[in-house]
Amino acid sequence: MHHPVVFYLVCLILVIVIPSFLFSIVVLKRTNEAQERIFESLLRTSTGAVNRAVEREISGMFSTLNFLSTSDSLEKGDYASLHGQATKALEGTDIYFLVIDQTMRQLLNTRVPYGTVLKTTSEPVSAGLALERGERIVSDLFFGRTAQQWVFNVYQPMRLANGQHVLLTLTKNAESLRRAVNPDILSPGWNAAVLDSEGTVIVSTDDKQKTGTPFFLRVVPSLRLGVSTMRQGGTEYQVVTEFSSLAGWRMIAWAKSSDVQGPAVSSFLWLTIGGAVFAALAAASAVGIARVLSRDVRLLAHDARRLGHGERVAPRPYAISELETVSRALAEAADARVKSENEVRFLMREVAHRSKNQLTVIQAMLNQSAAGADNAADFADTFRKRVAGLARSTDLMIANATQGVNLAELAKNQLKPFTPDDTTRVRIAGPAVLLDPQASQTLGMALHELSTNATKYGALANETGVVSLSWVTSGDDLNLIWRESRATIDKDAIAASRKGFGSVVLERMLGMALDAKLDFIVHDDGIEWRVTIPLARLRDEDVHQQGTAP
Repeated sequence: MHHPVVFYLVCLILVIVIPSFLFSIVVLKRTNEAQERIFESLLRTSTGAVNRAVEREISGMFSTLNFLSTSDSLEKGDYASLHGQATKALEGTDIYFLVIDQTMRQLLNTRVPYGTVLKTTSEPVSAGLALERGERIVSDLFFGRTAQQWVFNVYQPMRLANGQHVLLTLTKNAESLRRAVNPDILSPGWNAAVLDSEGTVIVSTDDKQKTGTPFFLRVVPSLRLGVSTMRQGGTEYQVVTEFSSLAGWRMIAWAKSSDVQGPAVSSFLWLTIGGAVFAALAAASAVGIARVLSRDVRLLAHDARRLGHGERVAPRPYAISELETVSRALAEAADARVKSENEVRFLMREVAHRSKNQLTVIQAMLNQSAAGADNAADFADTFRKRVAGLARSTDLMIANATQGVNLAELAKNQLKPFTPDDTTRVRIAGPAVLLDPQASQTLGMALHELSTNATKYGALANETGVVSLSWVTSGDDLNLIWRESRATIDKDAIAASRKGFGSVVLERMLGMALDAKLDFIVHDDGIEWRVTIPLARLRDEDVHQQGTAP
């Protein structure tokens, strides 16, 4: 087919416009599906945020119970003193502390002054279940006789020194959870609520859903997690439900289906009308544009053929700025092609070189892991962890190929998997030092092995040990110190660890690859490694210059 540009432009417009009208139903369906996916994602995020906020409240209450369970007054049965301690600890909060015995009688309640005559608990079902199972439980919503409002409890069973079983209980007003159900995180037309395991409303953004009343949609007893459609009173609703495994409650968001789908239908109508208008304008403009394009396209084709033959292409002026941009791009492409070919050749050499280095290191790790393993499972676990440490060093090396790997970043990256919950037990300090790929790989493996040994035999094998990694530059050397303190010294374990892969990395690879000098010191509370490395061996300037060469 041979036709002028105007013919193809008009055909293009018709091909775009006519099918859009013929398949408007398909477009509407896809638009609705996309809208539903967006709402599903947003609402899952919203209900998930509510779920996390509620679980944070519950977790905080359990932490408070753990703290109060350590009170000496509780063990001694001095409830007057315990009442004062709990009142002071919970001051400024809307949480109250109770102690309940096996007969469901309240021994203490900080809602009222100590000495007030107390009755049995208002919610014996969950309390009895907690005592029977001997585990922590969150109750459903109930009306507290003492509080005279809707509340919920968290229970923690405990056996006292005298053999008596009691329930340490924190009670909280349901209304205080309202801040967890924030209407600002919901899309327009949507409401959210927190329901207990029986489907009773705890808090809700909808004023019609009162605390303590059954939820108007039947979401209990079935979980129906995720997004679903429900019908109630002749109205269809879209519902998103999340489940809290900690509390056994549900977080639900809902809206009328008509409100959700309305914007999509309106958007499609505007799209149809606008498409018809713009298609007409485009067809009218096609003839004028085609005349200019036909001339300029021929010139671009000529320049493209020259580029294909490797000739230099100079940019040309065109009536249409986009075509002028293409002309400049053709000129730049001719210059960039030579540069790209050179870079590709350099990168291929660099990839081959680094791949050989990696294979050599992996082979050494394989041999040493096999030699020190007692069984196949031990070998697989040890080898996998070492390869993972090597991979983390490689990721840093690739991310910082031209600038060099920062020693502090490498140390944090390698020690992160071994850092306990109390992060103050791992201390890293030192000035900025850049490493070349080979040095970063070797030091990364050394830090991994030191961390592994500390976890097995050293400071990280107990609950109090501390690992300190520090370094300073002195003259032409880097002085690096690995010090473990507060550790339980096991001479046999230390002797065994010095025969493993970690010592091979430190004493052989650091010594041979980086000309490092190493001193190993055993203190009463932990080991210490002192490593001195020439700074010149940490940064290969020749490789750096090749990596940045044009």
